[in-house]
Amino acid sequence: MNAPDMVVDGRGLEPPEPMERVVAALDVLQPGQRIRFLIHRQPYPLYDLLSRYHYRYETAPLAEGGFEVLISASS
Repeated sequence: MNAPDMVVDGRGLEPPEPMERVVAALDVLQPGQRIRFLIHRQPYPLYDLLSRYHYRYETAPLAEGGFEVLISASS
């Protein structure tokens, strides 16, 4: 059974707080678990970090504005 998704809401926070919060969540991410990161703009520096450490991610726009980034550990 997979652990429930973690939600990190960085909308409206000033840098570097959104990045600090999602990096802290990466430290406790369990196998099969995802992080649902909500942010008001594209987090381009995060994409570089996720790629460097081989995390998978998908980004989608939110209807109310901003973006959702789903992050999981690579198998």
